[in-house]
Amino acid sequence: MTTSRSAGDPRTPSSEHLVLTGVLTPEEAAQTVAGILAVQREDGAIPWFRGHHLDPWDHVEAAMALDTAGEHEAAERAYLWLARHQLDDGSWYAAYADGDPDDVTDRGRETNFVAYIAVGVWHHYLATGDDTFLDRMWPTVCAAVEFVLRLQQPGGQIGWRRDDDGTPASDALLTGSSSVHHALRCALAIAEQREEPQPDWELAVGALRHAIRRHPERFLDKDRYSMDWYYPVLGGALTGAEARERIDEGWERFVVPGLGVRCVVPNPWVTGGESAELALALWATGESDRALEVLQSIQHLRDPESGLYWTGYVFDDDAIWPRELTTWTAGSLLLAVAALGGHEPTCAVFGGEQLPKGMDPDCCPDA
Repeated sequence: MTTSRSAGDPRTPSSEHLVLTGVLTPEEAAQTVAGILAVQREDGAIPWFRGHHLDPWDHVEAAMALDTAGEHEAAERAYLWLARHQLDDGSWYAAYADGDPDDVTDRGRETNFVAYIAVGVWHHYLATGDDTFLDRMWPTVCAAVEFVLRLQQPGGQIGWRRDDDGTPASDALLTGSSSVHHALRCALAIAEQREEPQPDWELAVGALRHAIRRHPERFLDKDRYSMDWYYPVLGGALTGAEARERIDEGWERFVVPGLGVRCVVPNPWVTGGESAELALALWATGESDRALEVLQSIQHLRDPESGLYWTGYVFDDDAIWPRELTTWTAGSLLLAVAALGGHEPTCAVFGGEQLPKGMDPDCCPDA
């Protein structure tokens, strides 16, 4: 049963938190939400754009953005799409053409893609208070988490993929593992809400956080990518002074003033999704002013006709590239704006203070 709502309840539909100076006016926010809804299929699937593929991670990101705007029915349809099409091992394929579950274009199963449903489900529950929804999605979340944890390595890191023939990848990606860390904490929050303790998950998230914080050698070297820079912060593995130090260390490498965040150095290419995610990470560390500056810097990527955002911009050539208006870029921006605007479900999910931490291992204690 959905819990009752009252004036001032964060679950009461409102879009005031999606209005931000120099980023979104009320009309622009509504247009961006409508742009995502226009891409969503009737069955709930949200591909990158119509005619392109759906991947489970970006599908969830777009659904979370819909919840920030009070579009709860549309968001629920997105999560139920995942529940209907979950594979027997708890995973989803990495890509479906135009969101068609029968037209799989990448039959690998990536752990961070699979885990992210826990973040979306917890966000939707906080936005709606719908216990029936949480009950319905609990088996889906459990199966997804168990798939992911079967690829956890002895050092705590998460193998990034299982191939279609069943072969697991032991190599771990820092960005993916950081996203999984966030997802496991959200899964634990769901378990706590349902009063179903999951001690194995608690141990797993503690071991994973320790690997991210103390053992960079356990991850593939992707230091050129901005996501490897800020994702340990965005995923909640690094907090406080440790998080701020990491952000400051990479700032000049990746941030192009007035344009956004590079996807990879030294390429002269800024991307909207990475910029919005960095803004969300900055907000989580208490750097709201810098977060606002980053969001304002990428408004050159906004398409005034659709309200969606171009994926990226090559500034040496003054060229939009690729020429794709993606739902996940718009979704990441809406989530960052919602956090800055004080949307309580989004703040709770990405702020991290209200999420269970799990159990830290007795290894490499902090000085």
